[in-house]
Amino acid sequence: MLYATAGASAISGRPAAEHCLGDFVERRMDQHHVTRIEKLLGGEHPHAWQPPQPGAIFLAGNDYLCLGAEPSLLQAQMRSMAANQGELLMSAVYLQSGSPQHRLEQKLAAFMGAEDGVLAQSGWAANVGLLQSIAGPGVPVYLDMQAHASLWEGVQSAQAQPVAFLHNDMGHLQRQVGKHGRGVIVVDALYSTNGSLAPLFELLDIAERSGSIVVVDESHSLGTHGPQGAGLVAQAGLSERVHFRTASLAKAFAGRAGFITCSSRFKGYFLSESRPAIFSSCLLGHELAWFDAALDFIRGADERRAALRRHTLRIRAGLRAQGYNVDDGSEQIIALEAGPEPRTLALRKALERHGIYGAMFCAPATPKNRSLVRLTLNACLSEADIAQLLAACAAIRDETDLGSWSSTRRMGGLALV
Repeated sequence: MLYATAGASAISGRPAAEHCLGDFVERRMDQHHVTRIEKLLGGEHPHAWQPPQPGAIFLAGNDYLCLGAEPSLLQAQMRSMAANQGELLMSAVYLQSGSPQHRLEQKLAAFMGAEDGVLAQSGWAANVGLLQSIAGPGVPVYLDMQAHASLWEGVQSAQAQPVAFLHNDMGHLQRQVGKHGRGVIVVDALYSTNGSLAPLFELLDIAERSGSIVVVDESHSLGTHGPQGAGLVAQAGLSERVHFRTASLAKAFAGRAGFITCSSRFKGYFLSESRPAIFSSCLLGHELAWFDAALDFIRGADERRAALRRHTLRIRAGLRAQGYNVDDGSEQIIALEAGPEPRTLALRKALERHGIYGAMFCAPATPKNRSLVRLTLNACLSEADIAQLLAACAAIRDETDLGSWSSTRRMGGLALV
């Protein structure tokens, strides 16, 4: 009997124990595999790319400034690895003052105009750990409906009270704060699904009148916006008014970590209170070397930031002229919102046939029936790349029935200029 079970498991590709999962797990798996993948999408997974052809253009990553293969950064990392004589792998809680990680935290904080900061294992860990440390049971946390999932997860971890407000709708935020009282207001500086910007000045006015704390996630604006890439909060001159900024360093910094700006006093509290900080290991020496070199490079990358902005304006204008509704956002993240998942899957596949690879976003990353293909631009796109992208989008308009998209209907129908 045991042998037969093991054989069946090997044939099915599932561990033997998985054949005994409870019905509460099987129902959830069936909802994904049967209801969604098989019935809704015809057996095709929304995130499985077709094999790329030569000359394909990938617009699904977040390396906005093209640092991933930068020689000076790779060399800094390799030197660190070659010089490694063995490292103490431990929680960052135990790092002593003056450690390489603490020095890099101070350097990043100074870059962003903050007193101090904390490196985390990821942007997710930074957001969850921060909200877990500043919110608590009964504390209202006001989240823009498009705020990153890690921010919502942090509220749940804190057992705080999540209070949603309509995307960038400061009137709705004001009404919610008036109803529930002071708390924590959480937004992305630049939203990751459509490239829209948070109205930081209006938001801070509401926060300050109500005595609320403000958290701004700069994941998609740190490195690409602001003086020397210091972010949108710094660009607006609001560093002294925003309580906390967070960022994933897996975007413009092209690494794997997260960061939180804070005071030195808060840092000491955070390292003893935040579960992601306490129960995760510190960064390794070669990771610190990468970020140190990346920061130096980003400070001097004004030409790449300018190129990214030029590409953004040109591509958005070209898509708008073709009838695509791209006016929900303004920055280097562009959403082609087809609506229901089957329609968006067809859009993604049509783009791939023309050599354009974007990322399909659907629930839970977007509201149901507002799925989209996200195109993330980078500074290194060539004239030929841009021409190919715009030509592809022009070629698939009829094939993908652009006129019937939910985003097209929102702007009043298909209209070419």
